[in-house]
Amino acid sequence: MKSKIIVENIRVPADAQDGEILEIAEKKLRQNAVSYIPGSLHIHRKSVDARHRGNIAFVCSVLAYTEKDAQQFPLLQNIKIRREEAFSLPAGEETLPGRPVVVGFGPAGIFCALLLAQAGLRPLILERGGSVATRTEAVERFTSGGPLDLQSNIQFGAGGAGTFSDGKLTTRIGDSKCGFILKTFHAFGAPEDILWRARPHIGTDILRTVVEHADREIFRLGGEIRYMTTVEAIGDGWIVVAGEKIACGPVVLATGHSARDMYAHLMDVGYVVEPKPFSVGVRVEHLQEELDAALYGDPQLAQRLGHGEYQMSWRRGERGVYTFCMCPGGEVVAAASEAGGVVTNGMSRHDRGGKNGNAAVAVSVLPEDYGKNPAGAIQFQRRLEQAAFTAGGEDYCAPCQSVGHFFAGRPGGFGGRIAPSYRNGRVRPADFHTLLPAFVCDMLKEGLHRFSKKVAGYNAPDVPLTGIETRTSAPVRILRGDDLTAIGHRLVYPCGEGAGYAGGIMSAAADGMRVALAILSRFRREI
Repeated sequence: MKSKIIVENIRVPADAQDGEILEIAEKKLRQNAVSYIPGSLHIHRKSVDARHRGNIAFVCSVLAYTEKDAQQFPLLQNIKIRREEAFSLPAGEETLPGRPVVVGFGPAGIFCALLLAQAGLRPLILERGGSVATRTEAVERFTSGGPLDLQSNIQFGAGGAGTFSDGKLTTRIGDSKCGFILKTFHAFGAPEDILWRARPHIGTDILRTVVEHADREIFRLGGEIRYMTTVEAIGDGWIVVAGEKIACGPVVLATGHSARDMYAHLMDVGYVVEPKPFSVGVRVEHLQEELDAALYGDPQLAQRLGHGEYQMSWRRGERGVYTFCMCPGGEVVAAASEAGGVVTNGMSRHDRGGKNGNAAVAVSVLPEDYGKNPAGAIQFQRRLEQAAFTAGGEDYCAPCQSVGHFFAGRPGGFGGRIAPSYRNGRVRPADFHTLLPAFVCDMLKEGLHRFSKKVAGYNAPDVPLTGIETRTSAPVRILRGDDLTAIGHRLVYPCGEGAGYAGGIMSAAADGMRVALAILSRFRREI
């Protein structure tokens, strides 16, 4: 059986070439008498260590393959040898009662539908938003000052919320499915470097192509995708679309974290839905060149290392403040999906060529902050979004305030060297103290102060803050059992970020695979 060899902790200067990294790995393998298949060495992971500005380096690992079994090798320092695990689709014993339905075509829905299609189950995918082309047109029209499309927007449509993001593929879940997900993204058009970068990203421009290729592949395998189709109700073996009850097989509920009408339906008919912690805050923007200088010491290093990124957090008791979804060279986007609400998010293209870098600075919201019930969690988010809509002039302009004015409690203060990017600058002066709870404002101030000790200039007085950021994660969880079906519903499978079981593209995609494998393990493939 073929085994994987991973040579870890190879540290090289920032100007080192890939060939030098492979030579170091090859030398370590020879020194430890580890034989490998000629030509199989390649970069496995490459991350930037910028903790010490005078000694910035790449920390890398190299992957190779051997025909020997992993058990034939002794334990070695910085060299791991593991069996190569083949990925296969299981087959269950129960008779499939009908065609499986996947509700939602975000990362969870895509990967669930893909595996079901590969197994020959011809899934039907129902997506409330439009195709990539239709959705892109609606989003660009809204960004340019046009009306909000309640069906196709940054939250709803092909690819889910991730389509209009930085397309980060980082994850902490440590799931073996991640390799399959990355290889699939690459096969669908993502750049090859996502297979080895420690912080891979695709970018919204390439993600749109990836989603289109996923659509075509599922169709080729016998699946069917219906866009602009909202599922109004679900149950065991049935769904309701446009008032019509339709019989089906298992239903995968992968609607994303903004399908509040579905949450309301599930709670109304007795599904077990529990509140969970989430976060709210604002988007902060800095000049990317200044971030590069603060993180690397020399902004020119960004040409070699990629634009500087950061991830910071601080905690006081049970409450935390942290940066989320940092988008180097990106823009703040209008992520509303309901009339009368303003929501922000971040997005960047693959080249991350924008002038500003942005990130959410978010504060944890605990169940006791909103009455410890799921309806209260959703209303907490909605109330902030509606307040931001009012403060922005009720035309989807966003409230904005500089850091200096935020600390002083004065509206506005932005508009200097850092231009807010939300909807091409469609922001209005506001004071976030009138829009956000006091505990959120207090933690935001603490976070901005502490983060400036790690990134110089982070809390500079003219840095703009734009809000409101409320959709960092699902505010509720739809409970499911060990077999991944909803409690009390044997044919309904809550899935992904909207169901409360993921956070980000990779973990959502992995949960989609997990649910597909559960279905395949239970039912025979013939329908």
